[in-house]
Amino acid sequence: MPDNRNGCCSGGIGNSRDLAYIDTYRILDSCRDKDCFEDVPVFLTDYGRDVVEHSSNVRTCSASIAATNITVNPVPFNRGFYQVDIRIYVRMTFECCVCMSNRQIIEGIAVCDKKVVLFGSEGNVSIFRSNPDEDSFCTVPELANNCCGSTNLPVAVVELAEPVILTTRILERQQCSCCCCCCSASEVPGHISGRVAGDLTDPGDRFLAVSIGFFSVTRIERPEQYLISATEYSVPEKECEYVESDDPCSVFRAMEFPINEFSPPGLQKGSNNSPCRKNDR
Repeated sequence: MPDNRNGCCSGGIGNSRDLAYIDTYRILDSCRDKDCFEDVPVFLTDYGRDVVEHSSNVRTCSASIAATNITVNPVPFNRGFYQVDIRIYVRMTFECCVCMSNRQIIEGIAVCDKKVVLFGSEGNVSIFRSNPDEDSFCTVPELANNCCGSTNLPVAVVELAEPVILTTRILERQQCSCCCCCCSASEVPGHISGRVAGDLTDPGDRFLAVSIGFFSVTRIERPEQYLISATEYSVPEKECEYVESDDPCSVFRAMEFPINEFSPPGLQKGSNNSPCRKNDR
């Protein structure tokens, strides 16, 4: 039986031990972006809304990205381009001042939407992959996973830095004519709303609003096969070591100083500086 069944390589190049076939994703287009969302209403619980109703001041204690929802759709009349719709869920903790000196901690979810248009080429094949959990002679394959294959849509990947909270304030509904939610509390997925103690409710006449900044990188990928130079993996020469010591300060003094933590890394050479193409097509 031959070692290489691919007939695409001539001159015996496919039989070289220094070459290997890999299946990975190729980046077709990418962009970076800096978004600012002003006065985004925060979904709170009934308890949180009651605290806000009686608060004189509020500040954000913490904010982290809980999850994202990413969808990809072809751009009409512009073959090869795709619109990437990104919904970002931010879990936030607030400190509210009630009756001037009473401190209350509440939690909430802020939701932000953004759109990007990127080139993703065209795909003309359906992709099928085996599932080890269903690899049985008597097992009926799942229709969605094995019968229909994946679509010709490319894969969108979004990288987000931790959100930057610019302002936090309590607003009255009549003060903000442009403060509209991109969704309702019932549309927040259960695995996200479950991170807050209690059921989320829609903002009332007096609500909590935040302005959030995001740094993001978005890219579109498609599966590709490549022939690359490779070497066989060998057992590492470095041995695992752990030195026990009764003196913790001696262990601490032996650690290297984390210079990079105090000096932000510069821009990498060859980085893609092209701005995101918004949904203006």
